Amino acid sequence: MPLSKSIENNIWSIKNESDFNTTALEVFYFQYTNNSIYRKWVDYLAIEPRKIANYREIPFLPISLFKTHQIKSFLEKEEIIFNSSGTTGINTSKHYVFKTDLYRKSYRKAFEYFYGDIKEYTILALLPSYLEREGSSLIYMTEDLIQLSANEKSGFYLYNYDELFLILSELKKDNKKVLLLGVSFALLEFAENYKLDFPDLIVMETGGMKGKRKELLRTELHSILCNAFGVDKIHSEYGMTELLSQAYSLGNSVFNAPPWMKILIRDTNDPLSLKQKNKSGGVNVIDLCNLYSCSFIATQDLGHINNDNSFEILGRFDNSDIRGCNLLVL
Repeated sequence: MPLSKSIENNIWSIKNESDFNTTALEVFYFQYTNNSIYRKWVDYLAIEPRKIANYREIPFLPISLFKTHQIKSFLEKEEIIFNSSGTTGINTSKHYVFKTDLYRKSYRKAFEYFYGDIKEYTILALLPSYLEREGSSLIYMTEDLIQLSANEKSGFYLYNYDELFLILSELKKDNKKVLLLGVSFALLEFAENYKLDFPDLIVMETGGMKGKRKELLRTELHSILCNAFGVDKIHSEYGMTELLSQAYSLGNSVFNAPPWMKILIRDTNDPLSLKQKNKSGGVNVIDLCNLYSCSFIATQDLGHINNDNSFEILGRFDNSDIRGCNLLVL
């Protein structure tokens, strides 16, 4: 069995910290060997790979390099390229996905891990800004989840809020599980024009205003949405173009990651140092499903980890580049 296939199998069998550490080290060695950009970054930091014994010692690649380089741990043709959203004139990130099957397994298993059988849900997607462009990993995932739900009322909505309100009113009477997945600005626009008392509805926001509206504090946004939909909490999804896995918040903006994903917090003044729990700093993500890209990414988000390993996202860095990234010459 090829090494990469063996590692793939190990990703899905992680049950504890020891399993995660073993698999993370396997992924690290694989990517150091097969990903030229990541190898240059590790070498630039003068880190000896074979001396690394724990995943907390693995170096993290600045996420901004996805905008300027092809971050690939393979030589063959990719199956798909995902692109991040961005305004005109701004470089966007590109994720070269070698195997879409790995992505499908990741989000399907994560959804089941946190929410149960997808077939029990009606999935309504309010993602206009994503539908209006190509290469969205969120649209790819949502389309598949809608198909898996096997419910004729599942589907996408652009700006047809009247129809969405009627569908939600009908579904409320069915007494079945309903998930409304939406980008924040679209959910807010809906909430400003409609009011629906649907306590059992799962409302999940997927991120910021995407340049469409003034940014709100998440607590403020969630309060508005709770009042509009008649729910007591808002769910959230934490993912990004550069990853193949997502963490979920089932309320109160506290996120949990699936077994193959882990969040670490780095010192904002010393990006190679990690902080202990309950300390704020830059968010580093380990996504072992990113086997054929890079699994160890230093994001531009700020956050902190709680004692139970859940985490919260506090905002983003003001500067566009992560400290140290501009020193890398490739």
